[in-house]
Amino acid sequence: MLLSQGSIKGKHGAIYPLLQNLINRKRKGLFYKTACSISASAAPYTHALRSSSHPDASKRTKSSSAFYRPHRIWPPRRSAAAAAAAMGLEMEEMAASIGVSVPVLRFLLCFAATIPTGLLWRAVPGATGRHLYAGLTGAALSCLSFGATSNLLFVAPMALGYLAMLLFRRHAGLITFLGAFGFLIACHAYYMSGDAWKEGGIDATGALMVLTLKVISCAINYSDGILKEEGLREAQKKYRLTKLPSLIEYFGYCLCCGSHFAGPVYEMKDYLDWTERKGIWASSTPSPLLPTLRAIVQAEAAIIISGLGFTGWSESSPPKAKWDRAKNVDVLGVELAGSAVQLPLMWNIQVSTWLRYYVYERLIQKGKKPGFLQLLGTQTVSAIWHGLYPGYIIFFVQSALMINGSRVIYRWQQAVSNSVLRSILAFLNFAYTLLVLNYSCIGFQVLSFKETLASYQSVYYVGTIVPIVCLLLGNVIKPARKPKAQKAE
Repeated sequence: MLLSQGSIKGKHGAIYPLLQNLINRKRKGLFYKTACSISASAAPYTHALRSSSHPDASKRTKSSSAFYRPHRIWPPRRSAAAAAAAMGLEMEEMAASIGVSVPVLRFLLCFAATIPTGLLWRAVPGATGRHLYAGLTGAALSCLSFGATSNLLFVAPMALGYLAMLLFRRHAGLITFLGAFGFLIACHAYYMSGDAWKEGGIDATGALMVLTLKVISCAINYSDGILKEEGLREAQKKYRLTKLPSLIEYFGYCLCCGSHFAGPVYEMKDYLDWTERKGIWASSTPSPLLPTLRAIVQAEAAIIISGLGFTGWSESSPPKAKWDRAKNVDVLGVELAGSAVQLPLMWNIQVSTWLRYYVYERLIQKGKKPGFLQLLGTQTVSAIWHGLYPGYIIFFVQSALMINGSRVIYRWQQAVSNSVLRSILAFLNFAYTLLVLNYSCIGFQVLSFKETLASYQSVYYVGTIVPIVCLLLGNVIKPARKPKAQKAE
């Protein structure tokens, strides 16, 4: 505008170079600070311009003056795209500083955000408000972490499970199990998340894995609700649902942010009692602060700080609060396990519990003892749940052999009366577990069939041969059964 007014150059030749420089700097996109400093130095001259006796000066309105309202010129307004680009650069710098990719950093930030989100849940009034808060916060963090379309991925198993409960109660568990697992397998085949992890990426299939277990257990427990209580196992009696959860309750249960990203899995019955403040939550619960601080390094803190992790009081004197519902790993328990049978109780605890309740125990026919086939079936389901990589399948088949071989050693250990020999067998079982576990888990790490077999071959398949030898010897060296009178004693 100033260049179009030729009189400025003629009457104020002394300040024109300064003004020309000012305009050129603005055109080059310099920041507000530089522009303001020049504006301050030119203030006397600009005042003279506004009060000039130029014949057209009185006709110029305030809106036509570039200097009357300097905020129209400085600072230049940042567009939404520019702000997003700047944020992207900051995320890249932060991710590079800790050695992860930007998608993984986004996931970690949202994962950390579940802790304050879980804390705020405690202040939400009313059961309906808490259900909505649980579901909406989970959906929002999922959107921020995995993208806007990620929640569409969760709609299919959620809708299938609810429709099955609504329309086919007696067979809702089976329908949901087959449908939800089928959808998960299709997503595993499409996304191949293991490859994405190796390249520093991440997607929503991890959250979908957790959701799959939740919708299946909810549907199975609703089917159990029409069965007679006699003959049901303890877990069935405890978690069966006699009433169909409302859509809001189901929504909050499925997407509750404390477990939506990476677990742990919990039961609908516990979720309803927690949200409606019934059962062990009917009275005030102890402070979760110290348990939360202890659990931060294991990703269990969000469930604990919300209160859902509370499992009651110990029988000690004085009684102590227990926060075991969210506990998912016992590192020392795994490293020092005296038997491979103990491993599922120490690692991925909540998923192992889910597999025991909804796969292993339901494969056992009434009046019969469980055997290797039930264990193999359970481990196969676990392998498919983790993904379609050969390494997963090999690892979980290996783990079935490992656990059964350890049972043989344990039976020998319990059969001998000599304390020294019993101690030797106990140490043998510990060494066996340590050896075969470290051998087997290679498949879980490398995932590919070729690399897994190459790793096993490099140690002459020792972790496969030893369990098979134990199983064969177990059929030959059978410990004598103790008399019933002795068992009673």
